[in-house]
Amino acid sequence: MRTALVTGVAGQDGIYLARSLLADGIRVVGTVSGPVDNQPRHVYLAGAELRSLDLRDGVGLRALVAEVEPDEVYNLAAVSSVGRSWHEPELTKAVNQTAVEILVEALLAQRDRTGRQVHLFQASSAEVSGDATASPYARSKAAAEDVVRDARDRGLAASIGRLYIHESPLRAVTFVSRKITQGAAEIALGRRDRLVLGNLDVVRDWGFAGDYVEAIRLMVAADVPVDLPIGTGDPRRLVDLVERAFVAAGLDGAEGYVDQDPSLVRPADTAVMVADPEPAAAAIGWRATRTFEETIDAMVAADLARLRSGVDEAEAYLGKLPLPERETR
Repeated sequence: MRTALVTGVAGQDGIYLARSLLADGIRVVGTVSGPVDNQPRHVYLAGAELRSLDLRDGVGLRALVAEVEPDEVYNLAAVSSVGRSWHEPELTKAVNQTAVEILVEALLAQRDRTGRQVHLFQASSAEVSGDATASPYARSKAAAEDVVRDARDRGLAASIGRLYIHESPLRAVTFVSRKITQGAAEIALGRRDRLVLGNLDVVRDWGFAGDYVEAIRLMVAADVPVDLPIGTGDPRRLVDLVERAFVAAGLDGAEGYVDQDPSLVRPADTAVMVADPEPAAAAIGWRATRTFEETIDAMVAADLARLRSGVDEAEAYLGKLPLPERETR
């Protein structure tokens, strides 16, 4: 049986990836922050082996790789918020860059010890090439890319995916997309009156996380390691997301419910960030399958269900957007 090591397995992407791998009969060992027995997202991860690990613990990370001896490694764990990175630059560098340095050295050591190749996927970000490259987040992700490319030059089968924004009902509440869908649901149910946001004029490429993890798997399965942007190529304004969320919540629209606060605008931001989907289509035969509207509708539906039931995590919240069937090549 093949073994996959997934860092950050309790995050949005980690959950969709783990479920896809498990469905194909692959053993999944996933890292989580905090105690294993206190993971509210256990409900999504039946069958996965969870290990508590702070990626800043280099000794622990090396020991885990040596114990598991994975065939595939998906490094998804990260400080993933640009805004948070401005407040915690040292933490951001430690998790997003230094941990990658330790991980690739451990994988190279495993290859040399066992004589067996291991395939690595490094989750990078579109922010690396945007206008906000000065952010600690973008700098750490760019540095991690350099580390992975160097390891590839040393013979590691390593691929890098620059992932554009992707969402799902499992999106954390720290992200603006979930703030919007949850806020629209709360207003629709009479739990609040207003939603306060920052810049609504940015243009982004919002996809579905379940689609993106299938692109990740295709990259790892490729005969030759490949670096690709992963996105839909469909440009949408943030105000479009707001409007869709309020309509999905059963309201006529967002007018009269949203206020803008200049203090919520990032210190540096990219006005337009949209992927070119053609490289991924050519290299691995991948294109996004879920529409912007389907994704936002599913997020709002899950938030309405959470508010009505009081249950934050339930497998039923994945039901509106099941995993797409993965093409075989």
